[in-house]
Amino acid sequence: MRVTIDLPDYHPNDGIRLKWESGFWISVEVDSDGAVVLTANKEGLISLAHHFLTLANPDIPSGNHLHLDSSNGLEDGSSELIIVKASDFQYRQV
Repeated sequence: MRVTIDLPDYHPNDGIRLKWESGFWISVEVDSDGAVVLTANKEGLISLAHHFLTLANPDIPSGNHLHLDSSNGLEDGSSELIIVKASDFQYRQV
C-alpha cells in the first residue's frame, strides 16, 4: 500500500495546524490494568497519522506537543492524550 499525505507547513507564529479527516472518531481510555487503549475509526487513524507526521516535521522544535481531549478531537468521556516531540537527546530506555 502506498499513501501520499500533504502536511501543513509549520510557521512558528501560527503554531501547529492539525488536519482532521471528515467523519473521524477517536477515543482514549485507561483500562483497569493501567494500559492506555486508543480506539479509532479509519478516519480517526488517518487523522492521528497526520498529527504524528506533522509533529515529526524537522522545523517543529522539540518540546512542542499536541493535547487532545474531549474538547479537542476526542470523544466525550475520553482520557486526555498528550503527544510530545522529544529531542534525540531525551530518549530514555524503559
